[in-house]
Amino acid sequence: MRKIEKASQEKIILGLDPGTNVMGYGLIEAKVNKIKLIQFGVIQLSKYEGHELKLKKIFERVLNLIDEYHPDEVALEAPFYGKNVQSMLKLGRAQGVAMAAALFREIPITEYAPKKVKQSVTGKGNASKEQVAAMLMTLLKFKESPKLLDATDALAVALCHHFQSGNTARKSKSWGAFLKENPERMK
Repeated sequence: MRKIEKASQEKIILGLDPGTNVMGYGLIEAKVNKIKLIQFGVIQLSKYEGHELKLKKIFERVLNLIDEYHPDEVALEAPFYGKNVQSMLKLGRAQGVAMAAALFREIPITEYAPKKVKQSVTGKGNASKEQVAAMLMTLLKFKESPKLLDATDALAVALCHHFQSGNTARKSKSWGAFLKENPERMK
């Protein structure tokens, strides 16, 4: 259902950081050894009353992103277990609805643990959101970090997916090796 057939080595990846108040999204175009930022931002959900309406909006907005940007793959951050079981349940529902939207458009999905995403982007599984945003600013060459870091978290999920799925010409999975092979990314 693509408007334009892309070259086999080019992929658009939609990364999602599910949330029930703010949901981050990030889109990258990944070629053999070049990554380009397409778009990133947040979906504000706190203005909607009721969990069911928020879930409906997540489904609609993810479908809109898919229909507008035609991603080849969707990557999501997996919910993590915190202290509040109810919060995790709501987060899991948000993730499930986002997954359903991608599957509705027959787009393959992959899920990544938060530590895996951070490790892939910064080299440290316990990196802060600010450290992840700073590394993304360097790698994807954008100047200003967004106010809500859910957007850069989603972008990190997309980049993690690119690194983990072997969509690059590099052989190593470490970000350090990637930067050594691509010093122009540090400028």
